[in-house]
Amino acid sequence: MSKDDFQAISLHSAAGATAGVCAYGAHLTSWRTADGIERLFTSSTSEFRPGVAIRGGVPIIFPQFADLGSLPKHGFARTAQWQRVSVANEPGDTAAFRLRDNEATRAIWPHAFVVDYAIALSDESLRLTLSIRNTGVDACAFTAALHTYLRVQDIDQVTINGLQGLRYSDSAAGGAMVDETAAEVRINGEVDRIYFSAQQPISVNQAGQRAIVCRVEGFADAVIWNPGATKGAALTDLEADGYRRMLCIEAAAIGKPVVLQPGATWRGTQVLTLAPTTV
Repeated sequence: MSKDDFQAISLHSAAGATAGVCAYGAHLTSWRTADGIERLFTSSTSEFRPGVAIRGGVPIIFPQFADLGSLPKHGFARTAQWQRVSVANEPGDTAAFRLRDNEATRAIWPHAFVVDYAIALSDESLRLTLSIRNTGVDACAFTAALHTYLRVQDIDQVTINGLQGLRYSDSAAGGAMVDETAAEVRINGEVDRIYFSAQQPISVNQAGQRAIVCRVEGFADAVIWNPGATKGAALTDLEADGYRRMLCIEAAAIGKPVVLQPGATWRGTQVLTLAPTTV
């Protein structure tokens, strides 16, 4: 593995939006909309070295979410070397990457698979599609997520809409099951929640700024995460007070693991879009 594997490939839209993605983990590290504002958070102290996940951007979680299973936390896709399949127009506004099973993956997860990841950039939106095909002879089951770190100015001023009425597992409280009653969810301390059946649009709002709206296709759940001050300080690859400038809104398939029969394909898409007006 060389430094080139961590060098971001640049995507550009017609009006000047940009994105950066590297082959290591097929990891999206930057997304600037056409107004020049960076919309993703990537820690300035993140370690860019083999075997270590990049802190921030959009890590790909597969085939296991968190520690909900016997595999390493969040699986192996985020620290794997992906094949660069294409980048349109060099540079263009789309890119595609692929990950296949290999000796290392089969040693800990004995299944044959092909994962395709497509990135489509436009002036004010970003479309991310994860496609997983079972190329083996036996059924396989997995969980997955696009662990999106959004950049915010001040986490204390952020509100999240679109979660009211959903049931969630509160990982910060030992997995307690809770019904969300708030029309606007705020972050107060550590927040680590898996919202089930979260297929309606979710918006992240900051005063004086245009909201970011997250829409999904295929993904059944959503994860909301911020480590808070105490846990944030304990993360050596998170810059000082970095928790204040990030919020994870993750498209996920967790509550009911995806079961794929031989030859079958599952597909999940997350679309991030700037709302048309400021809050």
